[in-house]
Amino acid sequence: MFADDVRNALSSVGYLADDGLSTAVFLSMELHRPLMLEGDAGVGKTELAKALARWTGGELIRLQCYEGIDAAQAVYDWDYARQLLHLRAAEATGESSRQTSEALEAELYDERFLIRRPLLQAIATTSGVPPVLLIDEIDRADDEFEAYLLEILSDYQITVPEIGTFRAEQPPLVILTSNRTRDVHDALKRRCLYHWVEHPEVDREVEIVRLRVPDIAPSLATEVAQAVEFIRSLDLYKPPGIAETIDWATALQRLGAINLTTESISSTLGTVVKYREDAERINSTGLDQVVEHASRT
Repeated sequence: MFADDVRNALSSVGYLADDGLSTAVFLSMELHRPLMLEGDAGVGKTELAKALARWTGGELIRLQCYEGIDAAQAVYDWDYARQLLHLRAAEATGESSRQTSEALEAELYDERFLIRRPLLQAIATTSGVPPVLLIDEIDRADDEFEAYLLEILSDYQITVPEIGTFRAEQPPLVILTSNRTRDVHDALKRRCLYHWVEHPEVDREVEIVRLRVPDIAPSLATEVAQAVEFIRSLDLYKPPGIAETIDWATALQRLGAINLTTESISSTLGTVVKYREDAERINSTGLDQVVEHASRT
């Protein structure tokens, strides 16, 4: 398998990757190294993990990071309700009186009461196909959680003190994403391969639109992609990502548009920009400027 094979395979499941991203994915799979993707929101980082799962047939296991996330949410926890029910059942049947406290405690921390969170799910899977572990928006997590990830991503093992150590039979395919709201520590980046995901070139964005909105008029797909390229150049607070381009194209297609006009842009602008200040910036620049850029040949 080579990088071209990866690009073709991703294309077959609806994800159009450029040469750089295809090569990064290929190397991540060959070297069994996590792949960290950084870039603006909406450039397709999370969607890549979903496409990998569709292609490989592996389970997609997603860990959404946030400030304050810890092992109980990310790795494992104990089902305290079931443990309490087990304890009460043992008391009701008199079983607890025939056991030592150590034996009863050992029963409470049996694997049947273990709740496997995403990281443990990915490490302890026993299916034949490695899962795809998506650690989404790692830049939102705390430094302490990053440090915890270092061991897991280095050895692909997790220790549960009451049970033992779980080791991955086959390392999962790991994708970490960051919108760069803060810098991720160098120690974590050193464990990963790295790729910066850019907004696509116009030609590739046209392909994406036509793939995801198959009924759209070819001319409209081109005009939407060129209009988005122009809008992104306006130094907006939140430039539109690929998802917004697809939403805009879908809205225009459903409205029966064949070409972009100032009227159609004005009525659908909320599908492509999500902040009032950005909408005002586009309007002050002039919707006719957007149409002019969109219709260039």
